Amino acid sequence: MDRRSFMTKAGAAGVGAAAAATTLAAPAIAQTLPKITWRCASSFPKSLETIYGGAVVLAKYLKEATDGNFTIQPFAAGEIVPGLQAADATAAGTVELCHTVAYYYWGKDPTWALGAAVPFALNARGMNAWQYHGGGIDLMNEFFNTQGLQVYPGGNTGVQMGGWFRKEIKTIEDLKGLKMRVGGFAGKVLETLGVVPQQLPGGDIYPALEKGTIDAAEWVGPFDDEKLGFQKVAPYYYYPGWWEGGPTVSFMVNKSKWDSLPPAYQSLFRTAAQATDADMLQKYDYLNPGAIKRLVAGGAQLRPFSPEILSACFAAANTVYAELEASNAPFKKIWDSIKAFRNEHFLYSQVAEYTFDTFMMVQQRNGKL
Repeated sequence: MDRRSFMTKAGAAGVGAAAAATTLAAPAIAQTLPKITWRCASSFPKSLETIYGGAVVLAKYLKEATDGNFTIQPFAAGEIVPGLQAADATAAGTVELCHTVAYYYWGKDPTWALGAAVPFALNARGMNAWQYHGGGIDLMNEFFNTQGLQVYPGGNTGVQMGGWFRKEIKTIEDLKGLKMRVGGFAGKVLETLGVVPQQLPGGDIYPALEKGTIDAAEWVGPFDDEKLGFQKVAPYYYYPGWWEGGPTVSFMVNKSKWDSLPPAYQSLFRTAAQATDADMLQKYDYLNPGAIKRLVAGGAQLRPFSPEILSACFAAANTVYAELEASNAPFKKIWDSIKAFRNEHFLYSQVAEYTFDTFMMVQQRNGKL
């Protein structure tokens, strides 16, 4: 074979290979798996784009990974069902999926709250470590499957603020008779200290504070709280939100719909949910520092909860836990697992993370950063 003949044949082969590569470039999953469209009922308004945005991010990842074959349509709170009914609608099959916080439904069974956050438990890193590597997801799904749901983490806000108060809270006595919007299981603990807990969706909090229907409210943290304008009607901004050290936002799927998904879609969903989980926490970590500076500049008065209040709340929480451990077997099983890891997590955190963070904070306060 002469050189010219060889080059001609080699070129033709190259064109054929390129064409074959182009044919194979389309995702294999898009060629073999069905088209599925789900509706996702969010518990959050669109105005809170970071927490509501979790459903949008999940939908984007799944659509891209399946070449448009697996699509999810997010709906804000109230568009299909009220925000605090999202899990009920999903379990009933009204929608296939919801994006919500499990402690909203603790009244059904306190075990629900363990899927999100309970007082004095884990921070965001600890919660994620327990869920993904300490068997937490499987333990929670043992319970959630009995509720007609398959559930995966789908966001985290990091440790939250302690809320907005119309008056200063200096002692335990100041809590007595206080009408406070507080989500989930934390209200049960605060109730033992004289607080009158109220559970309101985000959009109803501001008017209730403005009218004096409630005396205080917690929501999330600086970025979201700023959008809702709480500082205009309740200037005292307390920290930390000891009831939400690392609250998980969850994707809850109707169990029969989950079981009917092809295994490849189930795998993609878990992966996309975990990516969404990380993305939300990263967004809050980036956005909260600027928001808290703007809030203070606008009149918010930062206050720490006193050691007396924190200690009393810690004791009250442990009393509630002891009662539940004695009466609720699913709660005890999961809480025992969280407590065991909590001891390890905070022991190690003192060694490296706490020391480094504390040193850097001192440098910042001394104007050296």
